[in-house]
Amino acid sequence: MSPLLVVAASFAYLLLLFAIAYYGDWRAAQGRSIIGSPWVYALSMAVYCTAWTYFGSVGRAASSGVWFLPIYLGPMLAMILAWLVLRKMIRIAKTYRITSIADFISSRYGKSPLLAGLVTLITVVGIVPYIALQLKGISVGFAVLTTPLGEPLASVRPWWQESTFYLALALAGFTMIFGARHLDSTERHEGMVAAIAFESLVKLVAFLAVGLFVSYVLFNGVGDIFQRAAQVPELANLLKLGEGRTFAYAQWFTLTVLAMFSVILLPRQFQVMVVENVDERHLKRAAWVFPLYLLLINLFVLPIALGGVLYFGDWQMNPETFVLSLPLAEGWYGLALLAFIGGLSASTGMVIVEAIAVSTMVCNDLVMPVLLRTQRWMHAQGRDLTRWLLNIRRAAIVLILLLGYAYYHLAGEAYALVSIGLISFAAVAQFAPALFGGMYWKGGTRQGAMAGLVLGFAMWAYTLILPSLAKSGWMSDAFLVDGLFGNPWLRPEAFLGLSGLDNLTHSLFWSMLLNVGAYVAVSLWRTPSARETSQALLFVDVFGRTSTARPVFWRGQAHLTDLLPLAERFLGPERARSELEAYARRQGLERVEQLQADAQLVQFIETQLAGAIGSASARVMVASVVKEESLGIDDVMGILEEATRLRIHSQELEEKSRSLELATAELRAANEQLKSLDKLKDDFMSSVTHELRTPLTAIRALSEMMLEDPKIRLEDRKHFLGIIVSESERLSRLVNQVLDMAKIESGHAEWHNAEFDLVALVRQSAQTAAELLREKEATLQLDLPADPVPILADADRLTQVMLNLISNAAKFVPRQTGQVQVRIYVQAGRAVVEVRDNGPGVPKEEQGLVFEKFRQGGDGLSRPQGTGLGLPISRQIVEHFGGRMWLRSTDGEGACFGFDLPLHHEPADGPVEHDMGDRA
Repeated sequence: MSPLLVVAASFAYLLLLFAIAYYGDWRAAQGRSIIGSPWVYALSMAVYCTAWTYFGSVGRAASSGVWFLPIYLGPMLAMILAWLVLRKMIRIAKTYRITSIADFISSRYGKSPLLAGLVTLITVVGIVPYIALQLKGISVGFAVLTTPLGEPLASVRPWWQESTFYLALALAGFTMIFGARHLDSTERHEGMVAAIAFESLVKLVAFLAVGLFVSYVLFNGVGDIFQRAAQVPELANLLKLGEGRTFAYAQWFTLTVLAMFSVILLPRQFQVMVVENVDERHLKRAAWVFPLYLLLINLFVLPIALGGVLYFGDWQMNPETFVLSLPLAEGWYGLALLAFIGGLSASTGMVIVEAIAVSTMVCNDLVMPVLLRTQRWMHAQGRDLTRWLLNIRRAAIVLILLLGYAYYHLAGEAYALVSIGLISFAAVAQFAPALFGGMYWKGGTRQGAMAGLVLGFAMWAYTLILPSLAKSGWMSDAFLVDGLFGNPWLRPEAFLGLSGLDNLTHSLFWSMLLNVGAYVAVSLWRTPSARETSQALLFVDVFGRTSTARPVFWRGQAHLTDLLPLAERFLGPERARSELEAYARRQGLERVEQLQADAQLVQFIETQLAGAIGSASARVMVASVVKEESLGIDDVMGILEEATRLRIHSQELEEKSRSLELATAELRAANEQLKSLDKLKDDFMSSVTHELRTPLTAIRALSEMMLEDPKIRLEDRKHFLGIIVSESERLSRLVNQVLDMAKIESGHAEWHNAEFDLVALVRQSAQTAAELLREKEATLQLDLPADPVPILADADRLTQVMLNLISNAAKFVPRQTGQVQVRIYVQAGRAVVEVRDNGPGVPKEEQGLVFEKFRQGGDGLSRPQGTGLGLPISRQIVEHFGGRMWLRSTDGEGACFGFDLPLHHEPADGPVEHDMGDRA
């Protein structure tokens, strides 16, 4: 394939990344973030999958079978604890504006500049081989694409003639543009994260495409590949965990543990998972999406590896290049180019994020402490130093990539991709005791962390990095065989005579043993300082500290006129003023000048500076402009107790506030209920007045007519007197109904219980109410059992219930086509009575109100006359005899009122009160 085509495609892809990153930053400036999604967050985590995944895993699978898996099982297992561990790391980092893993560890142990510098040195030394791995992956991939198959790849050229060197410079430029534009490292690099998420998709799609090609174009599926491999003894052993030998449990465990540590402790992983996190809740999605991504991208690793070995046979083809060489061998040049772009994505994504993270550490924790020791820098009053700091970070990015290129150029050819990556994994694993111990153990001290890191790093360098340099020919390998100073007990790959382990397991065992042992022993031996104690409390109990009651472990004297220029020097005048104005508003003040230079303001300034120059350097700069009093352990505990009291007081205020809100809501609800009851009372008084006025008006009018005309005819007089008697009875019934309701509710009603036949009572009630139905030209249907249904109750009261239900139905059925059905049946020892009509029914929203007192069905124009007491009285009567009453209705399809009564049941002592109502 033409080198020009490969270069052009690579350049076009990098331009696409540039465009995506630019668009992401542009959207962020518009206030419309494109990375505020758990999907983007989960995809950005896939920066874990580098050239190692893309090329190295296939190479390892071709030589060792399933031994590529532990590197991915580790992260999957680590994500099980994401909500417990990662969420705490994110909360700590966001609360205290932590910018890097070095900043995290040093801040926990008293904001020690020395500890931050040590972590940064370990990181730089450990990560340089990993960056070299990415450059090697790209270089080898380019050589495979541009060299005819079967021919040897081009030999190492001088650095100025190697395309890898210029690629490193190009990546440095991209990283500087989108990773070193702002000084505050706690601000999210939205464009970069968007580009990384896109790269994750590209490398996944490309790798799956190659896997499908190998499995279903070169072979007849994955099963075919495994069947053919099983027939070749050498390949059949690869399908077994032990490769036909005793399974190396220690090595498998070591690789898995290293991967678990690395997915959290690698600088790029800390950057995307902690610093770039938008919302803690995104972890819930990432906890299963990221493992799923790892599963998918490793789905075809073994088929590609076995397929490549089967396809090429005796060809001396590097298994790490099978992803490219297999499509090339079949003439699928487009797929080969896509696979190369996928590998380029895997490599560039890692290099960009790693360079950003490490350059921040170099600037804040190596360069800044040196500058702070110079008088010229410390006394550069009034100068805006933000451009200086940005240039330092940009220079660090270039330096880191050049160091990676140098390692690749000098030693990279001696090791496979996987071996280079494992060296870096073992380096960052040295951070685990200090970091995780500091998050959960308050007893960890700065001296313990220093001792552990120094011993662990020294053992890592002696047992891994020096042997790698010796095997590359850059130093004598005599000490590998004879041991340091000729002492066989000091052989780096069999330290103190420990043999039988692979080099990586051996190194991890000794380095972690010394690291953890020194950390715990020295921490227990030395008492922590007051600052270490205060930081331990803030880290370990981060979830228990609220933003309003967080303890401030600082005492002394400070002046706003000193703090404000300090913030402007490192944040820039505009941003410093904006941050302080926002802080003043939160304190209820209008202007920055009104702020008091108290402990809270000093802590706020220091926290803001920490985002720009790191916690340790921020601590030094703030101390240079204030007069701080040294704190003892007793002072720290006193401040902590005061903060605890404030927090408890704040919680009490919150509880009282919630109680007041609840009481207010209850009073509001009670007021609304009173208004509703008042309206019901008005409606009731209006209804009762109307009902009383109608018969009274008729009685008075007819009486006056007979009084004024003594000569009225006898027939008319009898007719008028009949009307007067009828209206008087109606008036009497109305008054009795109101009195009945009052007596039932007060428990003073009279009950005359006796045993009677419910069927006969219902039949008699139907005959009594027949006249009402005839007036509507409606029909009444009775569905009654042939046998008697004996009930022990007050027959008159139940007659009142039946008449109310039937008359109620008669009011709402349509004229001429109206139908009312009365049914009785016995079920589970209870007599059930239902009255069903074909009227308009009861709307769903009103069905819960029909049994409330004074409620009447129908709208204001079509509501029948009544008091709204019929159904409440009926329900009280039924419940008095141990029954219950209900309504079933579908709007527009009629209503069915029913009740049940126990057979031979003794009545209760009084009525059961219900706040419900009537549509009559």
